[in-house]
Amino acid sequence: MHKSDLRRCVLEALDALGGSGTVVEVCREVWDRHEHELRQSGDLFFTWQYDIRWAAQQLRDEGSLQPSGRGRQSRWTMAPGRVQ
Repeated sequence: MHKSDLRRCVLEALDALGGSGTVVEVCREVWDRHEHELRQSGDLFFTWQYDIRWAAQQLRDEGSLQPSGRGRQSRWTMAPGRVQ
């Protein structure tokens, strides 16, 4: 797994969560689905929870995620039309 894969992982996780989730819920879903890949990813294993926040910001910038608040309880939500 590479840092660039985290955008796909965020969308996958949000899809599994019904289109919206807290940072913790999204990270838990990514871990449940990709633990083995993350463990084998070298340095990314130590930074993925930081890097996933940048991936979410990139998704917001391109319009795939709605803007969100800050903090642990803020929700990441797929943009209308992205929810599966």
